[in-house]
Amino acid sequence: MFNLIKLFVIAGFIVFFSGCFGAKPAVEVKGYEKVFENEDIYILHALYLEEAQNHNGASNLFYTLYEETTKKEYLYRSLKNDLAANENERVIQRVDEISENKIDDFELTRLKIIALIKEEKLLEAKELAVKLVELSNDVDDYLLTSEIFIKLKKYNTAMKYLESAYVKDYNENILEKMSIILYVNLERKKDAIAQLETHSRIHGCSKAICSRLIGFYSNDNNIEGLLSTYLRLYKIDSNKNIAQKIVQIYGYKKDYPKMIEFLQESQIDNELLLQLYIQTKNYKKAVLVTKQLYEDSGDLIFLGQNAIFEYESSRNKNDKAMHKSVIAKLEKVVKAKKDGMFLNYLGYLLIDHDIDVIKGIKYVKEALKIEPKAAYYLDSLAWGYFKLNECEKAAKIMKEIENMGESSNEEIAEHIKAINECIKKQKGK
Repeated sequence: MFNLIKLFVIAGFIVFFSGCFGAKPAVEVKGYEKVFENEDIYILHALYLEEAQNHNGASNLFYTLYEETTKKEYLYRSLKNDLAANENERVIQRVDEISENKIDDFELTRLKIIALIKEEKLLEAKELAVKLVELSNDVDDYLLTSEIFIKLKKYNTAMKYLESAYVKDYNENILEKMSIILYVNLERKKDAIAQLETHSRIHGCSKAICSRLIGFYSNDNNIEGLLSTYLRLYKIDSNKNIAQKIVQIYGYKKDYPKMIEFLQESQIDNELLLQLYIQTKNYKKAVLVTKQLYEDSGDLIFLGQNAIFEYESSRNKNDKAMHKSVIAKLEKVVKAKKDGMFLNYLGYLLIDHDIDVIKGIKYVKEALKIEPKAAYYLDSLAWGYFKLNECEKAAKIMKEIENMGESSNEEIAEHIKAINECIKKQKGK
């Protein structure tokens, strides 16, 4: 209702002010100069109609403004509204009447060409566009002409006009059009990629150009090209999804050193980085990552892992300060979280280094309550009894491990040997 009232008001203004127009100016006035007092009001109403998608009404009002002021800006605006209203024949007729089939006004000619294209009068549009571009030498006219040749499926000719436009300012939007024609329509895939790569090396790989290259490389299953482009794209857009693609490609290539290097730099997935450190037995780096993960999340799992890697990365396994640090961390973990692995590790550390064998056995037994058949936990318990000189008890547990087929492990095998020698000595006595 409100919009309807506005339209009535506009109509009233038009009727009221129609009598305010004087004779047309003898000379063409500049755009900022008012020809009649209420010109601004007409402009506002025309713009309102345009915004309300009433393109026919806006066109009529702008054309009236043109007739009364001879300002070309109003004429162009009127014709553009005609195009928006699909009044293409009216555009062609008006331009012909005003220009008398001359190409003196480039903007009028462009509007006529667009109308001809919309009416599928492509041969007429082509003839006019070729003449226009020869006179104007304007980038937009090269593009307009190329569009006509594309519609006519004259792709090689379209490419010539696009190349002429591109060399004027190396516009990447034009380059994208060229690359699509080369890749899809002319099936010159290598040329399409080469042009994009050349542009990206000289002018930089924008999101649009990199994305287009990624599409082509993906279609060609070119893994190296994909990786190279994703890495360039990541430099200008440190997006998590892009980083994950890079990690996936490194994984596909099994290039773990490069994957580690990228994960270190991007910090995109520290948990994956940790797994790679574990896989490559880089425990010193694993200490740093687990520390960061624990600080970020507060998850005691990472604190426990940090303690284990602190021990494993230490050159001196008998360092008492290191023992103290590791034990404190593991005790904090197992106090809050009954985890078999951490209970066993803490217990074995106390046993193996003769720190507190009894307490160590207690922790190992807690672990065995969680996983009764875990060979490593049973080995820790047996080693605890060995340390207490209860070798027969230890041997009985080791027999259980052997029956499980787990005695081939080097450390377990050494424990079995030591326990058997202990029994021999005890029997010898």
